[in-house]
Amino acid sequence: MNADQYFKEHRQAHLNQLIDWLRIPSISALSQHKPDMRKAAEWLATELKRIGMTKACVMETGGHPAVYAERIDHPGKPVALIYGHYDVQPVDPLNLWETPPFEPAIRDEKLYARGASDDKGQVFMHVKVIEAILKLEAKLPFNVKFLVEGEEEVGSANLERFLNEQKDLLKADVVVISDTGLYARGIPSLTYALRGLAALEIEVTGAKSDLHSGLYGGAAPNAVHALVRLLDSLRRPDGGVAVLGFYDGVQELTAEEKASFASLGFDEEKLKKDLAVNALPGEPGFSAVERLWARPTLEINGIFGGFQGEGTKTVIPNKAGAKITCRLVPNQDPKHVADAIEGHLKANLPPGVTLKVSKGDGARACITPIDHPAIRAAMQALAEAYGAEAKFIRGGGSIPVVGTFTEVLGAPSVLMGFGLEDENFHAPNEHFNLENFDKGMRALCSYWFKLAQVM
Repeated sequence: MNADQYFKEHRQAHLNQLIDWLRIPSISALSQHKPDMRKAAEWLATELKRIGMTKACVMETGGHPAVYAERIDHPGKPVALIYGHYDVQPVDPLNLWETPPFEPAIRDEKLYARGASDDKGQVFMHVKVIEAILKLEAKLPFNVKFLVEGEEEVGSANLERFLNEQKDLLKADVVVISDTGLYARGIPSLTYALRGLAALEIEVTGAKSDLHSGLYGGAAPNAVHALVRLLDSLRRPDGGVAVLGFYDGVQELTAEEKASFASLGFDEEKLKKDLAVNALPGEPGFSAVERLWARPTLEINGIFGGFQGEGTKTVIPNKAGAKITCRLVPNQDPKHVADAIEGHLKANLPPGVTLKVSKGDGARACITPIDHPAIRAAMQALAEAYGAEAKFIRGGGSIPVVGTFTEVLGAPSVLMGFGLEDENFHAPNEHFNLENFDKGMRALCSYWFKLAQVM
């Protein structure tokens, strides 16, 4: 029996097992589900032990537990660390679910449940692939470790410390993560880069209190006016960022990357229609998909200040503020970007007001070069499983843990995910297309053999 036959014959059994795991409401954000978190972790550790991992256990992190497992069939050879998470998002609003979120249901070859796509379903695929290889081959072609955490949906607060404490145990040459998605249905694609993040909150203060605009208008500084001038100064009229030093270190796209992006046939007109807008403004000289994935951004996320109630109140506001975030690309330093924005704001501060800047946590962008052997092996495995040329894609968002793996373990990451953007993860009626459950396991199975040939 080959792997394809094995997956076909055991498909229903695999789905039944996944459904059992999905029934456990492992919601990390809600304290009442703390027992369910441990139950979900123990379920996975038991399953990993059952399929033949030589070590599998639940480990304490200071928060929700993590699951660790390993099988080293080739001592002294490279090791892959499979990362994922078993915790899920809250299910509100419950009334919008067509079927209960923890009573999994299959409709139209889609598995509906909280966690079906993000990320229990994708973690489970790795488990079943390892099981299949051990059943058919008796040993793995590549050394494998698992780390499946229970706090990803609440920011992985304990993960970096845990990684540092368990650095020797978790040592690996490559990290494989299935917590991302395909570009579109039927298009095999590999995410090889994610953007980073820098965040700031600013507050502008004028007079000691709000003032009567009739008594002081024309002489007293207006904090809202000052804030508007400051925020407007951050961008050039053409849509680029005007902050000196903002683009320092930005890594340009290679010709191969540009060609791969162009081959996707990204439809800018469809995006405008989907967003109900008449233009897609942004940095000039780049396509929309390049701006979404591979260029840094500076966004104003919120503004506060002045009278917000019904009707008119003739005051001169003494305080106003805004929240700013930046999505960063490889080689940008979040601290440098935040410092550059602070310097720009101070240099452009209107007279009569003072400025307070509070900086939030930052995260570096991460990238695995597309010529890395682990990336090339993944692309070949995806192309074979889907019967189509695999595409390179980037993610516009941030997954800080990927950068943490690079910093702590020194290991590049292969983001080999199988979700689709319309699968409602974090929303009611989350689901996983079983087409990608099937093809994804075939791709992952092939991947381990191809990886063993190149690493």
